[in-house]
Amino acid sequence: MPYGYNGKILKVNLTTREITVDEHDEKWYRQYLGGTGIGVYYAMTEIPAGADPLGPDNVLTLSASVIVGAPLPALSRVSCNMKSPLTGGIGDAQGGGYWAPELKYAGFDAVVLKGRSETPVYLWIHDGQCEIRDASHLWGKDMGESEAMVREELGDNLIRVAGIGPAGENMVRYACVINERKHSAGRTGAGAVMGSKNVKLLACRGKSTETAYEYADPEGLKEFMRNRVVPLTKTPAVQGQAYGTHPVIIGSQNIGQLPTRNFSEGVYDHYMDISHERFMEIMEVTNETCYMCPIRCKRAVKGTSPDGKITLDPRFGGPEYESASTLGSYVMVDDPFVMAKANELCNRYSVDTITIGATIAFAMECYEHGILKPEMCDGLEVRFGNNDVLIPLIEKICHREGYLGNLLADGPKMAAKVLGNGAEKFSIEVKGNPMPAHMPQVKKCLAIHYATNAYGADHCSATHDGALDLANFESQAGRDNSYGINVYDGCENWDVMDVTKAHAVKEYNAAATLRDMLGTCSMGWGWTSGVLNVFDMQKVIEMVTGWKMTQYEMMMCGYRVVNLERVFNQREGFTKADDWLPDRMFEPFKAEGPSKGKCVDPVKLREMIDIYYDMQGWDVETGFVRDGTLYNLDIKWARP
Repeated sequence: MPYGYNGKILKVNLTTREITVDEHDEKWYRQYLGGTGIGVYYAMTEIPAGADPLGPDNVLTLSASVIVGAPLPALSRVSCNMKSPLTGGIGDAQGGGYWAPELKYAGFDAVVLKGRSETPVYLWIHDGQCEIRDASHLWGKDMGESEAMVREELGDNLIRVAGIGPAGENMVRYACVINERKHSAGRTGAGAVMGSKNVKLLACRGKSTETAYEYADPEGLKEFMRNRVVPLTKTPAVQGQAYGTHPVIIGSQNIGQLPTRNFSEGVYDHYMDISHERFMEIMEVTNETCYMCPIRCKRAVKGTSPDGKITLDPRFGGPEYESASTLGSYVMVDDPFVMAKANELCNRYSVDTITIGATIAFAMECYEHGILKPEMCDGLEVRFGNNDVLIPLIEKICHREGYLGNLLADGPKMAAKVLGNGAEKFSIEVKGNPMPAHMPQVKKCLAIHYATNAYGADHCSATHDGALDLANFESQAGRDNSYGINVYDGCENWDVMDVTKAHAVKEYNAAATLRDMLGTCSMGWGWTSGVLNVFDMQKVIEMVTGWKMTQYEMMMCGYRVVNLERVFNQREGFTKADDWLPDRMFEPFKAEGPSKGKCVDPVKLREMIDIYYDMQGWDVETGFVRDGTLYNLDIKWARP
């Protein structure tokens, strides 16, 4: 009997209504761990090359891990993987909350959705069983409405629901999967794929002792919680995270990397209006949490705007740093109630806040340059700083209403191709995935990572300059000869792009992928710092599963999946030419402030990308994964 996991993957063919279970051996689980590992494995083995991302041949996985659900903090995340309708390559997204632990309690480690239902359905997963049920009455409902209706229908208020709202139903290419109304697996369009399959939601509940799994060392887990975790709840490291990531607005402004006016500048004059301090002055802000987590970094906002036009519903959470910037400084909105309501609508309708904010910023710049003409805008004045346009534009996009709503629902890269006339230069994305709110002009590690990452620009799978600090690492955890990642003093020099940073990007990408495979949250688990570190992770894996994994073996798991993602894209036609940044990244900032004059050097970037390829074991001329690398990682079966 396995410890910590069920050993069962639920597979649902929506076309034939056939429900089966895959069972894998311990070696397979030890190699792929869960989360992104399971998702990318099934993407490689189940999705045919060239499949339409919004067609029945695409596969969507929702995966937990071998340690998700253990009675410890920040082990709650679900990974969603598929062929992305936004990029055409591998899709990847993670979300916290309660759904992934409940899936494991219900008897399964992951769900694999294949085919397409002819009519709207939802899955009822409980106590080792799965039922396909009619969802016609749920179609068109937002996440709050559909969750409440399913709980009432099934007679259990503790049912955990992950699903889509109207944005997913309308196949907005960057729709996301939401659980508990506010925990979003945000990037690359998992919600659009769920909508294309006519799946409204997955409801989970596990109550039967027959589907309960055991831990290898339950007493050790209790002791770890008492002696390691409980004392940490009283430290500044935990208490300082009570505001979530929202305070990064002020920090980013101070170093000149707060994306403003569609990434054309790194400072925003009205940054305090969208900051956490302003929110706490004018709204009721509360702290919420995910499964078993004392950090409570999830924000929820409540209040009514001074003019009485906007009322905020705290059930849908509140904006963090990414949402505050993409729905604030990106588009130069300075009304905190407008920005908070925009965030609420994104959660109601299940759409990624980063991508929708970036897409709207793209549209605003096209409007300013006369590419997007007034007659195309359905009566909206789509200009920067127009507080009145953000909410109606989100409504139109999520429902694909009118010419503009339908155009922008496909993301900036596709919209730019439709518009032409130079619109491409205003599409600030990599591989079709818009840039999050961390700027490679200032953080040079991100320049290398954004360019080369399999699913485009992503801040969570990247190291940020200054994060890999040798002194901090030694003080936090000491040295361990089996640890597979090197830590450098040189990474805190933000203005330099050199081999040290290329190496750091390579190793951290594997480490972050490992974190996503294990379903751990970055608010609780760090590498060189954080509340809990990689040495704690090693202990937890052993206490949960019984596996005595070295940290080298753990890192190899991360490298394995990074390379599978690369091979997936290679199979779908991606080449070295796709590993590049938008031209705007090479233009020096002009605004006064700490980042004035900063930009990415394209010559240096090309040099570092080639070195990075070589470090990864990829062909420098083509960017393709070498056969020897696949053999070294025991994934020779994935050879194109």
